[in-house]
Amino acid sequence: MAKAAVGILMLETNFPRPPGDIGHAQTWDFPVVMRKVGGASAQAVVHENPRLLLDAFIGVGRELVADGCAGLATSCGFLSLMQNDLKDALGVPFASSPLMQLPMIEAMLPTAQKAGVLTISEESLSADHLRAVGARADTAVVGLPSTGAFARAIFQDRNEMDFAACRDEMCDAALGLVSGHDSIGAIVLECTNMAPYAHDIAQVTGRPVHSIVSFLNWFQSGLVPPRF
Repeated sequence: MAKAAVGILMLETNFPRPPGDIGHAQTWDFPVVMRKVGGASAQAVVHENPRLLLDAFIGVGRELVADGCAGLATSCGFLSLMQNDLKDALGVPFASSPLMQLPMIEAMLPTAQKAGVLTISEESLSADHLRAVGARADTAVVGLPSTGAFARAIFQDRNEMDFAACRDEMCDAALGLVSGHDSIGAIVLECTNMAPYAHDIAQVTGRPVHSIVSFLNWFQSGLVPPRF
């Protein structure tokens, strides 16, 4: 049985996308159709008001559905703010953000443990982003340095990225998350560009790490379940 295609509404960016990134075709073992949304820069979606781009996202999403995509996702965790608007407008299963995993992960953890979030921008990730996907508004959140290698490459849309420096930043931030909150039993990576570093983060923290890759593999597996 053919696997269902997932349409990915991509931000309008040019920064490098290594294997494991949502925008690298070899990340996925199922068909994906990627299409950029005009005007949707990382800066506009994270630091400004992404709802101003709602019509643009709906337009591209409808194109992907017309092209046969059975489910849709976006390439930025901050688009959780538009989860309800987009799922209703597009009429197919819609996954706006890796943050949607938070309630399910916490349901699986021992009662005394919670899931924490590693994000590209702690100052921009609000309680509204969390509530929009059914997560706790007081979820522990730690961000990467705003002037670090990762944030500069993403928000300045650079053509080059220092992957080793990015890995070090994420591991350091993740260690800060678990050391600052004793109850953290799992980590969710808000940013879809963090997934290439999930293994490293799990190694240094000793915690399960959930990313856009874990999320979309689960999401796609339900669109056309395997026949046994």
